[in-house]
Amino acid sequence: MPSSRPRVFRPTPANLARLAALLRRGGLVGVPAETVYGLAADALNPAACAAIFTAKGRPTTDPLIVHLATARDLPTVAVTNAAVAPLAQAFWPGPLTLVLPKQACIPELITAGRPTVAVRVPGHPLFRKLIRLAGRPLAAPSANPFGYISPTCAAHVRDGLAGTALRAVLDGGDCAVGVESTILDLTDPARPRLLRPGGIAVEAIERVLGRPVLRPKAPRLAVTTAAPAPGMLAQHYSPRTPLRLHPRLDAAALAVLPADEAALLLRKPTRLPCPADARAGRILWLSETGADNEIARHLFARLRALDTGGWRRLHAEIPAGSEGLIPAIRDRLQRAAARA
Repeated sequence: MPSSRPRVFRPTPANLARLAALLRRGGLVGVPAETVYGLAADALNPAACAAIFTAKGRPTTDPLIVHLATARDLPTVAVTNAAVAPLAQAFWPGPLTLVLPKQACIPELITAGRPTVAVRVPGHPLFRKLIRLAGRPLAAPSANPFGYISPTCAAHVRDGLAGTALRAVLDGGDCAVGVESTILDLTDPARPRLLRPGGIAVEAIERVLGRPVLRPKAPRLAVTTAAPAPGMLAQHYSPRTPLRLHPRLDAAALAVLPADEAALLLRKPTRLPCPADARAGRILWLSETGADNEIARHLFARLRALDTGGWRRLHAEIPAGSEGLIPAIRDRLQRAAARA
């Protein structure tokens, strides 16, 4: 097994052509998305898709999302219905994934043996350009070891997947959204169902569809269960350091935080018991103002920073509410704190 780290490529025309050729040959490429970085391969090549599962250590019960350059390509991989067009017009390119009946060309490996496929058109222009140059739909889960904190910059991918078959990462900068896509089961267009909260608020989807989206209790599936979509396992997005969640970490709680433990706050505190804690990286925050989009954008990167700090335990505030990106942020933190 190779031990070197993958090479990070700047997004020049020559490099994009080179990486597209690598994908056509069945290789793996780390790709930037507006959500999190993905580990991409030709979605129509079963051997290439199998390499994704091997590189990540991902169980085949956890399906992959297929990414397209344009919504016009959707009928080549999935069976559409009347609810798709308004959603595609409103949210594609962007962080919305639709689960639909699959076309025969989609390998069963991608769908965990289910008759449906998860599909989206990514919002990052470099990702879409690479799909066009490769001339293939690309399967791409998050580009990290399975179950670990999702990557939001090229360096996370380079370091996290060193020693695997991944040889190349396309650097598209930091991810703008910072959490994965919203996944909507649209197999029955009259009963759209949320499978995973994400970068598109459910209330925005409801406004476009003109009907409510079913919000079943978020499932916590075992690794042995074939999931209908990614991100539904009981433990996921997890730091290696034990994580404990709190409704609030105020100044009094921070003042008694053990010296070998660290904290992640939702917003910048008005005061810290010990300002040196922030300088030392023991207390971090996700937002200056508490805005949900800012919290989401910084969540995984700051959680990684604490996880690599050598702390015995991490503590994090978990947001309340049901609007905007709050459900996605809460979902990621709850799964990150779960213990197998």
